[in-house]
Amino acid sequence: MKNIVILSLVAALSLCPATMHGKKKQKKYAKTEVSLNNSKPVEQPMTPVTITNAKKQLEGEWDIVTLRKKPVSTPDRAYLYLDFKNFKVYGSTGCNDLNGRFQQSGTNINFKDFITTERACHSATRERDILKALAEVQRMTMSTQYNIEYLNLMNSKGQVIMVLKHHNLDLMNGVWIVREADGVNVRDKNVRMVIDATMQTLHGNTGCNIINGIIHIDASKDHAIQFEDIHTTGNVCDDMATETAILVALEQTESCKRINDAQVALLDHKGRIVLMLDRTTLPR
Repeated sequence: MKNIVILSLVAALSLCPATMHGKKKQKKYAKTEVSLNNSKPVEQPMTPVTITNAKKQLEGEWDIVTLRKKPVSTPDRAYLYLDFKNFKVYGSTGCNDLNGRFQQSGTNINFKDFITTERACHSATRERDILKALAEVQRMTMSTQYNIEYLNLMNSKGQVIMVLKHHNLDLMNGVWIVREADGVNVRDKNVRMVIDATMQTLHGNTGCNIINGIIHIDASKDHAIQFEDIHTTGNVCDDMATETAILVALEQTESCKRINDAQVALLDHKGRIVLMLDRTTLPR
């Protein structure tokens, strides 16, 4: 169980930052659904997705999961970030950082002008294979399974040479009003959080105190998110129960679930909803 450290504003200015707590023991979740008629798991098929708005559908991070039909295993996470504002691609080969450019029109896409850092890698062959495959990409298709989006990158012959999985914590980025904490409505609409899954930071207001923390993401698990090293300012308020419920809920969070474009739920390790969040914007 992670500790929630209460700091006063004065102490926060004079003390060194607290030591980071150890990460939770990660739990494995099966990507299956159980049939009501028997106990055998039912695998959900891949469903094709039409690419109608590339910027909206493809912007963000994509983990590289297979290369020429073989799973990708690298020391660090191998991924691509597609930036449709500048038509640039950033990411990692699992060892070295990379960046380059891409062109896209409909389902046609190609990558070029890649440069990488020059760290020595144990998986140098795999790194070369990734860069070679990206240079061959001409087309793409999109599909979904278990609410996870996949991008299939193909060569000029229509052969899938690389499969990417959308980094699914992008849905958490933004400003959120806390609607419910542990099933209880939060009436104060000033209770809100700013979550940045890319920078892995949390900032917020409990209606009484300012909170700050870090986010731990396990890319090997879908929708997995944990909040750690949470600190608050030390004001004593009339409604401490709401603040306590929010802090305990953040401590219990193991995953998230998209309800719709404007609402997400944070869940504990049993899949129970501990926080309901509504998307909003920062007040001016």
